Amino acid sequence: MKIVVCAKQVPNTNEVKIDPVKGTLIRDGVESILNPDDANALEEALKLKDTYKDVTVTVISMGPPQAEVMLRECLAMGADEAILLSGREFGGSDTWATSNAISAAIKKIGDYDIIFGGRQAIDGDTAQVGPQISEKLDIPQVTYVQDFRLENGAVVVQRQLEDGYEVIRVETPCFLTAVKELNKPRYMTMKGIYEAYEKEITVWGFNDVDITQDKVGLKASPTRVFRSFTPEPKGAGVVLGGSPKEQVAALMDSLKEKHII
Repeated sequence: MKIVVCAKQVPNTNEVKIDPVKGTLIRDGVESILNPDDANALEEALKLKDTYKDVTVTVISMGPPQAEVMLRECLAMGADEAILLSGREFGGSDTWATSNAISAAIKKIGDYDIIFGGRQAIDGDTAQVGPQISEKLDIPQVTYVQDFRLENGAVVVQRQLEDGYEVIRVETPCFLTAVKELNKPRYMTMKGIYEAYEKEITVWGFNDVDITQDKVGLKASPTRVFRSFTPEPKGAGVVLGGSPKEQVAALMDSLKEKHII
């Protein structure tokens, strides 16, 4: 069984800061990590490798050369192979262009049984890339997977809903996106860390995959961000004094002044 895991390197922060002039994310001084949902996806793939024989796990990512650090962490956790899709041609890709590039790379890998990915990345929160990849590979998909098992050669999962879950049976090959409730990602081992730095990470550039320039990069991305900004902090509150009637009158005057009513 061949399993592919889609992973992304993201900033390790819960507080997104935006450059007020450029309107872009400030990444300087922010540590990069494996996207948390992608760690759950990798863990589920590694659990299959621990349970069944002849299972190989390949992790693929698209990003700058420094994403190799994150891929070596995946190798240290137990992945067999890591592939980095990197090149200037891919720069500025939105979700549509990113899924074009990654799906082309997965087609080159070929003969996969299951593709795992995280529900969404913490630096974008779109949850679009996984489903788009599955559509471009023409394979079934199940998102928000919170439980997974193999049953008579098929995949049976629980798909998380707001008020419960639904059980879905899907044939392979398929694409599954993981949520944090699926499992608890394992830690890297010392042996795994040493072995990870002895392995070679495969780097594919634009010319190594079957794709054209009009499908990747900033110019090929249909998404247009009009403006990015952080909301201004709210001002201090005002305590209205006087009798209840005076408070109501003052409140109404304030609302009218701000053209709320």
